[in-house]
Amino acid sequence: MKIELPDQKFRYVTENSKACHGETAFVLTAQNSKYLDDAKAHRPHSIIKAEALTSVFGLEHIKIIGITGTNGKTSTASAIYSMLLDLDYKAAMQGTRGFFMNDAIIEGKTLTTPSVLNTYRHIYQAVTNECDYFVMEVSSHAIAQERIEGIPFALKILTNITQDHLDYHNDLESYIAVKNSFFQDEGVKLINKDEPKAVFNIKNTYTYGIENPASYKIMAYTLNDGISAILQHFNQVGPIHSPLYGFFNLYNITAAVGAVHLLTKRSLEEICDAVENFAGVSGRMEVVSHEPPVLVDFAHTPDGMQQVLNSLKEKDLLVVFGAGGDRDRSKRPLMGRIAATLAKRVYVTSDNPRTEDPDRIVAEILEGIEDQSMVHVDLNRRAAIAKALEEQQEGDVVVILGKGDETHQIIYDKKFPFDDREVVRELIDKRRQYGRRT
Repeated sequence: MKIELPDQKFRYVTENSKACHGETAFVLTAQNSKYLDDAKAHRPHSIIKAEALTSVFGLEHIKIIGITGTNGKTSTASAIYSMLLDLDYKAAMQGTRGFFMNDAIIEGKTLTTPSVLNTYRHIYQAVTNECDYFVMEVSSHAIAQERIEGIPFALKILTNITQDHLDYHNDLESYIAVKNSFFQDEGVKLINKDEPKAVFNIKNTYTYGIENPASYKIMAYTLNDGISAILQHFNQVGPIHSPLYGFFNLYNITAAVGAVHLLTKRSLEEICDAVENFAGVSGRMEVVSHEPPVLVDFAHTPDGMQQVLNSLKEKDLLVVFGAGGDRDRSKRPLMGRIAATLAKRVYVTSDNPRTEDPDRIVAEILEGIEDQSMVHVDLNRRAAIAKALEEQQEGDVVVILGKGDETHQIIYDKKFPFDDREVVRELIDKRRQYGRRT
């Protein structure tokens, strides 16, 4: 990939050694350093580091917000983006759902945090479109692989740290260390005060929380029919009203309000007023059907599952889920245990098995479930969803976890069209059409 630049001593920048020539500067990163000799052989105009792109792309004209954490990155980023737009700022957002700018989709889904130059390219697009803010999700892989090197963050946010990606980071301690490494500088930070595993440089640090004293502290709340809460920041108080469900979403919204307040310096009450317009993220606690009640969520970690299911603990839950193949295997029995503890009945199925044997994935989930009489196993995800809908009784809520708004199922190296939400709608429509259960 090459990016063309006006008014520079070189015409292009690239991170691809083979794309170098006399008018192109090679951007040397931790990811491509092994190709430095090849880049030199192609005789680039010059070799620059990622830090140099700040001035090249004019990034001093935009404030960049980076959000990391095991869960809540997408919802928090989306809430910040939504509130900034509602407050009449121009903003862009990059993350799991794609690249958005000023309420328009620019690019579809990609990596949570793309390559170094792709991220700079998105920020540059935001700058050229006169955006005031750029909100981005920062994955643990991106931190470990230095895919965010040189980016001048105006604010860094930590949502939480629980188990995930141990297939890459080897153990929980290494994963925690990577997450915390993002917060060791002296830049402005917003940290979840209720996260005991958070370790950070206290300089320029603000906090948010519900259970512990914090810079942005929830003083009272109710989770009936959405979220209502009172948020205090020193001598300022703001009421929060949100259509979203769940204790975890209260954290996400609090982080978002704190972030927008720190960045814009607008009144806390004015920012809290913008919360109500944020309807949430597709595939995150998404109500696919009200009658019968069916929810879909992206939760694919033990903590994520527990948060979602706990937020519905007053209901009788029929839970459909699996676990991704070629990923952290140690979380599978934990996910099984959580589902069995919080659900009335569990339907274990395939998620994205990739190159793993689906039977083995299911067997490892079942290791965490002591009473398997409450479990129905069907590797066919559509059939498992159909079974849950067939067995759903009045008062039951079907909760389908793991894929959220994904539109494909990955089996081996191929993607097959599959959207949990569309499957639910089709099955319910078929039942209504024929007047019988499917």
